[in-house]
Amino acid sequence: MKEYYQMSRTEAQKAVNGSTHPLSEDQIKKNQQKYGPNALVEEKKKSILQIFLEQYKDFLVIILIAAAIVSGLLGETESAIVILVVITMNAILGTVQTIKAEQSLDSLKAMSAPEAKVFRNGDVIKVPSSEVTIGDIVMLEAGDYVPADGRILENASLKVDESALTGESLGVDKTEEEISGEVPLGDRTNMVYSGSFVSYGRGSFLVTAIGMETEVGKIAKLLKNTSEKKTPLQMNLDNFGRKLSILILVFCAILFGISVFRGESMGDAFLFAVALAVAAIPEALSSIVTIVLSFGTQKMAKEHAIVRKLQAVEGLGSVSIICSDKTGTLTQNKMTVEYYYVDGKEIAAENIDLDDKQQKQLLRHSILCNDSTNKNGEEIGDPTETALINQGDKLGVPAEAVRTKYPRFSEVPFDSDRKLMSTLHTLKRGSTMVTKGAVDVLLGRVTMIQKNGKAEPITQQDIQDIEAQNQKFSKNGLRVLAFAYKDVPEGSTLTVEDEKDMTFLGLIAMMDPPREESKDAVAECIKAGIKPIMITGDHKVTAAAIAKRIGILKDESEACEGAVIENMTDEELKDFVEGISVYARVSPEHKIRIVRAWQEKGNIVSMTGDGVNDAPALKQADIGVAMGITGTEVSKDAASMILTDDNFATIVKAVENGRNVYRNIKSAIQFLLSGNFAGILAVLYASIANLPVPFAPVHLLFINLLTDSLPAIALGLEPHTKSVMNEKPRPMNESILTKNFLSKIGIEGLVIGVMTMIGFYIGYSGFGHENVLLASTLAFGTLCTSRLVHGFNCKSDEPVLFTKRFFNNKYLVGAFGIGILLITAVMMVPWLHSIFQVQTLSLAQLFIMYGLALANLPIIQFIKWIRKKIGK
Repeated sequence: MKEYYQMSRTEAQKAVNGSTHPLSEDQIKKNQQKYGPNALVEEKKKSILQIFLEQYKDFLVIILIAAAIVSGLLGETESAIVILVVITMNAILGTVQTIKAEQSLDSLKAMSAPEAKVFRNGDVIKVPSSEVTIGDIVMLEAGDYVPADGRILENASLKVDESALTGESLGVDKTEEEISGEVPLGDRTNMVYSGSFVSYGRGSFLVTAIGMETEVGKIAKLLKNTSEKKTPLQMNLDNFGRKLSILILVFCAILFGISVFRGESMGDAFLFAVALAVAAIPEALSSIVTIVLSFGTQKMAKEHAIVRKLQAVEGLGSVSIICSDKTGTLTQNKMTVEYYYVDGKEIAAENIDLDDKQQKQLLRHSILCNDSTNKNGEEIGDPTETALINQGDKLGVPAEAVRTKYPRFSEVPFDSDRKLMSTLHTLKRGSTMVTKGAVDVLLGRVTMIQKNGKAEPITQQDIQDIEAQNQKFSKNGLRVLAFAYKDVPEGSTLTVEDEKDMTFLGLIAMMDPPREESKDAVAECIKAGIKPIMITGDHKVTAAAIAKRIGILKDESEACEGAVIENMTDEELKDFVEGISVYARVSPEHKIRIVRAWQEKGNIVSMTGDGVNDAPALKQADIGVAMGITGTEVSKDAASMILTDDNFATIVKAVENGRNVYRNIKSAIQFLLSGNFAGILAVLYASIANLPVPFAPVHLLFINLLTDSLPAIALGLEPHTKSVMNEKPRPMNESILTKNFLSKIGIEGLVIGVMTMIGFYIGYSGFGHENVLLASTLAFGTLCTSRLVHGFNCKSDEPVLFTKRFFNNKYLVGAFGIGILLITAVMMVPWLHSIFQVQTLSLAQLFIMYGLALANLPIIQFIKWIRKKIGK
């Protein structure tokens, strides 16, 4: 069966209603029962309680809950409370984010027109849009939202803004004639679609689809069937939690075995092993990550990027593919005059010379034969017409002054069939009709051409030259208007019949130019190992021209239209996407398939967009980025991040921020794990060497709550560097716990552990007699202070000692200062001794503790220097 756009109006009416007559009351009721209401159907949502409980499914969270229970049983009530408070806060945060993310369909529903004008029982009446049914005839005029999909029956210069649905920036001129062959959605000019907006003219259409069967409804289905992707950080932390838990459980099992071997009861050995597991798990990690990401969102907000989902901050840092819309993101979303063509010469806009009479005449005619206005920066009218009067403003010729001097006496408005517009003015030469329109149409109606200020008969060579120039402009993605004029009798009223035997004046070529910063941003992407891809609803020629200018497209073979991938299998598409940088005339399904194909090739994909048609792909992408200025609410709700300046360059800044945030989070994890590993090694060594346990449970609690959290958060706020953009994106499946990362944690933990046990030995037998309390005090103090010092080691993989970078993090310096004051107070203030199970240290013992802790700094910095030299 033919599609409705391929049928004539009569065929379409018979296919839908069985006749050309409007629906009767009985047919309306039957159709409403058969097809249901004209509304988007929403699936049952999860309750807030369900969403909240789902936050506890994380493996590390489950381990922490078990640890909290065991801590409570062991009498460590404070530790249990801290763990439970931390994971509950994270669950609440996750619940709030999830609820906010479930608003895409609500925004789609809000797009539907509240009322529709339908032809029933011989009259045009208003009905709620939900009551519009298949077969209804709906009347449209400028300012109306289209309530359903349908085939146009009558058309009087109807122009519809379909940008939210197709992504095409300019309004679409509609026709009632059938279209032969298969064409993409944006080229079905005899159809209108739900959610689009009538910007000019009037007409009527036959409803062919309502509710979930409309194009907007299909997008709603795609949104429901598209699951949001976990960011690399979420996947990494899940993976990290499982691996860390297994590692800790292995260590605890070894300690349990040693304790039993030494003759301890199985009960005591088991409780000690579990207590150590509680101490070893960095329960503050999820809070630290949340805080670091929150600071990242604040920094990005200042740079015009509002983050809706915290993990997206880091996720952007992992992006290897950025699929971007063209209009408004890579371009200025403002039609601008690029060239004049007058008297056989091509003149760039910046070189227009008003001392040349023909150039000045063309400018004047483009302002007069024009309905747009620009008052106090508020532009009203068609974007191409607005571009013409803005060019006048740039050249110091305001439209208002020209129109006041040469008022309009008559006009023949533009319509999509003629593709012409004419106005009548009294110029210096007398009563003159000024006409503008499509080049091919106007050339068929001119008999003269103006050369050197004089009109002479147009030759075949002249026509060929004009056509060649038009073709050149079009190949470069420019929109071209032709201008002509004709002398008419004084007092005439213009009609369509006057639009013949005119004199050709010139061409004006316009385009929506690239943003100034787009070219640099694209180059930055490529340098950072990210492939930028343009996906647009615009025409291939226009898209390719812009993509070439900003560096996305190198060769024409890298551009294609959506129709090319229509019949490809997913496997074929996976191979195909590798060689394509520009996709034009694409549908929402195409966008999702392109994004998914790159994801299946192991890439982290970011997708930008502003329309309803972009929403499913924004949700499918690992990081969806919506436009804040031109974006629809649907696209914003589906996205992880919103650009308040609609600028591609802001995405590149966000990638840089994301990479820095991930590096800082990794530094915080390195700090936590190397310190925890040092504590485990100290306990493990003491067990093997048959020494007393070096730490009391309260020591571990103090370390976890005070000397761990502040430096870890401070490391997460380490100043950002641009050097991250010289690195390639990390692989999608790369774990945080890489071999290299684990070796760093192991070596650094070993150094800190050795210093801790040296402190233990000095206290245990270094002052003439065995003193278990002094040994435990020195071990605890050395481990605490070592971890504070170790914060400076974790700033970078490279040595930072004796560099400006050593003190450039005020938060880390502050955390170190607070930590030193706290641990010193514990050691020196007598009333704290019983609480923290320590004894007073002499000044010499205090300096031994400080000295052992500080020794970690040059040793670990030297190890970093060696690792850098050997390239590991």
